[in-house]
Amino acid sequence: MADGKRIAVTLIPGDGIGPEITAATKKVLSALGAPIVWEERYAGEQAFRSYGQPLPKETLDSIAATRYALKGPLSTPSGGGYRSATVQMREKFKLFANVRPARTLFPGRFENVDIILVRENLQGLYAAKEMWIPEGDDEHATAVATAFNNKGNLKRLLRFTANMAVEKGRKRITVVHKANILKMLTGIFLEALEEVRGEFSTLVFDDMIVDACAMKLVTRPETFDVIITTNLFGDVLSDLIAGLVGGLGVTAGANVGDDVFLFEAVHGSAPDIAGKGIANPSAMMMAAAMLLDQIGSPELAERLRAAISETITAGEGTGDVGGQNNTEGFTNALIKRLA
Repeated sequence: MADGKRIAVTLIPGDGIGPEITAATKKVLSALGAPIVWEERYAGEQAFRSYGQPLPKETLDSIAATRYALKGPLSTPSGGGYRSATVQMREKFKLFANVRPARTLFPGRFENVDIILVRENLQGLYAAKEMWIPEGDDEHATAVATAFNNKGNLKRLLRFTANMAVEKGRKRITVVHKANILKMLTGIFLEALEEVRGEFSTLVFDDMIVDACAMKLVTRPETFDVIITTNLFGDVLSDLIAGLVGGLGVTAGANVGDDVFLFEAVHGSAPDIAGKGIANPSAMMMAAAMLLDQIGSPELAERLRAAISETITAGEGTGDVGGQNNTEGFTNALIKRLA
């Protein structure tokens, strides 16, 4: 940064492979000269074991103070157990937008993929109230969920997405929905679009039904620019577009609020390979690049992305992206490209 100021950032290493890929990312950012001071805190399974809760007050207080957080993967039990710490952070800090870029970094099935997907983060079926309706002796005979989408919140998301698109030189935004069936729940997205689109004369807006969008993404992904969609559809499609460019191991995400930003590796904690030193830290590093963009260091962010791309393309990545390196070998090869 021009004034040499260092920015405090909350660092949550996470569970499983999280501490390994976090250590690799810190090493790379140090070599890059990133203007960051870390406040390390805990969430997820590790926090639950240590504090009896997956999201301790110390972690929340740190995020509230720094306003920026970089997070590794967190484990959440299926079925019972504690609620997702990531979801709780989204709710606590009202992180209404989930931004998931997918850009071709190395040769693969598709070329020239460069999509930004923006997912609504706080509403829809993921905020649904669920209940059981009993039938005879079966108390779980029928499951019911009531979901909601608020037009004002959707208009805020559309304006955020449009402003981001203009800032990044994007041309087209596609609103993805299922308004032919869920006429109210997702049709309200189209109503919000009609009330907002006139504010952005330089952008082209269109809309697409989610199943048609999924098919087109795997046949002609290069035709998409920016996608905006609901919570559930965004969760599915964001992983789909990650698959177009190499998988979750090389893609990251940002959870955005009015004044708090949470950047994350979006893959799982992979406990089966934890401690083996073979995890791919690229997603965590890509999340760090998004953080660098946000704190005013875009040049460092692009250097980091370029080094990741060059290292993997040269065959010096980890095994999941066709390389022969372990975590440490990949990290060291990447750092040489930063020199």
